[in-house]
Amino acid sequence: MKTLFKTKPRTPSELVRHTRDLLRLLQQTKLDDKQMPELNRNIRDIKTILYGNNESEPVPEACAQLTEEFFKGDTLQLIVQCLPNLNLEARKDATQVVANLQRQQVQFKLIAADYLEKNMDIMDVLITGYENTDMALHYGAMLRECIRHQIVAKYVLDSPHIKRFFDYIQFPNFDIAADAAATFKELMTRHKSTVAEFLSKNFEWYFDEYNSKLLESSNYITRRQAVKLLADMLLERSNSAVMTRYVSSRENLRILMNLLRESSKSIQIEAFHVFKLFAANQNKPADIISILVTNRSKLLRLLGDLKIEKEDEPFEADKAQVMKEIAALEPKSDP
Repeated sequence: MKTLFKTKPRTPSELVRHTRDLLRLLQQTKLDDKQMPELNRNIRDIKTILYGNNESEPVPEACAQLTEEFFKGDTLQLIVQCLPNLNLEARKDATQVVANLQRQQVQFKLIAADYLEKNMDIMDVLITGYENTDMALHYGAMLRECIRHQIVAKYVLDSPHIKRFFDYIQFPNFDIAADAAATFKELMTRHKSTVAEFLSKNFEWYFDEYNSKLLESSNYITRRQAVKLLADMLLERSNSAVMTRYVSSRENLRILMNLLRESSKSIQIEAFHVFKLFAANQNKPADIISILVTNRSKLLRLLGDLKIEKEDEPFEADKAQVMKEIAALEPKSDP
């Protein structure tokens, strides 16, 4: 007889609607003890639809239906706001749900981007979430997925929040600092044209902060990551105008020469990839030439000793070219 009274499985849309109702109750602190496990179970069921499980792969039609319903209401807004009130497992599940939904297409369109464009205040919550030790890694994972959308990345870059990352990257909590660094790297490398426009407009303050807080940080890992990211940014073709401006600054050259002298081989190698841009610049300002000529013997000795453990022909070729450029430099005489 039991089989006659089996409850009919809920559709993905019904599951999302019910979850939304429970989240609203939680937000209003009206969710009772019996409903909390139900909410946790719903979030887990949503995750299973999106990711599949050991027994079945995700069904595209079910994922599309779920995604459409999710962004029809304010479910994303609610789940972000209610995250601190969920238990750890539910937080993990909710984080994975939000991350996955950024990639789900409905009729060949990423509808998450349209939703976020109208609800950018969600980004404000996710970014400042780095200041909450318990929530930082969950919000950070969500944030990285959201900035896959160019419109969202542009909002973050153009907002005052971008300055916060220079501090977040230096948090004493290693996991949070590393997560913030991963998000910062994603922001500064994913959307080429948006980043190039941002760097051109904000060159002065951005590189002042980058130099003083990251490249000259007392933290070895911060310095190493920062010089690697700097090389990635400056070597990106879309940032060629920014790179030319960067390598025309004597202050930037001073910082890179100091990094070349670090005891860490990793930092030395990464610093070389930026330093070589100063040497390769065919329109070096007189003060840059003067610094390179004054320090020529030290630089040639330093570069001569710079070795990579594994044989690396492109590196050796670059190094030989840089040494040749420096050796051939003549001071610019005043007109």
